[in-house]
Amino acid sequence: MKNKTLHPEVHSTTVIGVVKDGKAALGADGQVTFNNTVMKHNAKKVRKLHDNKIITGFAGATADAFTLLQRFEEKLNSSRGNLLRASIELAKDWRTDRYLRRLEAMLVVMDKNSALLISGTGDVIEPEDNIIAIGSGGSYALAAARVLIKHTNLSAREIVEESLKIAGEICIYTNSNIVIEELE
Repeated sequence: MKNKTLHPEVHSTTVIGVVKDGKAALGADGQVTFNNTVMKHNAKKVRKLHDNKIITGFAGATADAFTLLQRFEEKLNSSRGNLLRASIELAKDWRTDRYLRRLEAMLVVMDKNSALLISGTGDVIEPEDNIIAIGSGGSYALAAARVLIKHTNLSAREIVEESLKIAGEICIYTNSNIVIEELE
């Protein structure tokens, strides 16, 4: 068991992405929590990469996530923008590299056609329904998005926004400072 005073638990964020009708939207809240204290309200956890053709989002330890984002961008450039190939290469490195193996973060990467989750266990997961969510409020946002996609005509961006609002009402580690990036 970790000593809470030496290794406080960091909770942060809800990230959700939706691919619908040839468009992709990925959003996240802005809250970063350290133990029982909100440290930041407006963190930006989603980014566009590769000439604005790819969007990424992260949850977990911030420094670890930025390390992974940098590595992913390198893989993306070396694969000439091939999202799946870059994701698989990062997952392989993440699982086998001694330094990367210790990183505590998760990445969502998307283009207009697909959404992928990359984890430190070597997984690259493509959801069947083109909805993907991570972070402490990810399950709430995912449930909301699945309902919205089935029972409304909302756009991918609108589904992401509404799902983040719902997660923010339920998850104490999620706030209403929302940032959404979109690919059209």
